[in-house]
Amino acid sequence: MKRIIVCLLLLMPGLVDAKVLYSAQAVGDDIEGVTSDGSGKSGGRNAERRDAFAAKHRFYVGGMYDFSMWQNYVSDTSMAHGSESSGFDVNAGIRANDVFRIEADYAMTRAEWDEFSIDTKTLFVNLVVDARVASLYRFFYNQKLVPYVGAGAGITWADGKDIEISKATVPVMNVMAGLGIEFDDFFALDLGYRYVYMFKMGVEGLSDLAPRAHQLRAGIRLNF
Repeated sequence: MKRIIVCLLLLMPGLVDAKVLYSAQAVGDDIEGVTSDGSGKSGGRNAERRDAFAAKHRFYVGGMYDFSMWQNYVSDTSMAHGSESSGFDVNAGIRANDVFRIEADYAMTRAEWDEFSIDTKTLFVNLVVDARVASLYRFFYNQKLVPYVGAGAGITWADGKDIEISKATVPVMNVMAGLGIEFDDFFALDLGYRYVYMFKMGVEGLSDLAPRAHQLRAGIRLNF
């Protein structure tokens, strides 16, 4: 009897360890031809399981409120103090898989300085990368917080207020980071940051001015 008890005690760490490894095992990994679900099947079924969220919710739409902090312009002969402004944007996107999504974003805001302002309407095309580890590891299956980063480019239509601009249409770029808080499969709260760089617009008296802003953003995203 003592020998049996000793043997069981020696085996227990290995059994517990096996259970822990299984809990955090990468979904879709094959071990000697057997998948993590023990079915012996691989290929398409594994890929589907890794991209489970995208398979169910390929498209999404959303809206964001933007609080913009415009950067100062300084040159040898002039200076313009950046101010703060509010704006909003709407977006629509498609998920290639659980990690990558592509979205079109239409934003309206007013770029402001102490002396003048420029109304802008901007269309971005963004590539966004989600850290959706729930699709990769079973241990995080019930993940509710999904961080993301992204970048994109587009075009801005500008209209000067109290000042003349020579270029009404200019390229624009942006980088972003944020956190999606998913209450369920259909609704998420989106909190983020975006840096926007607009190319030179030929502003009267400030020909080298390229509007730049730090933006704090909050909004919602609906999956369907």
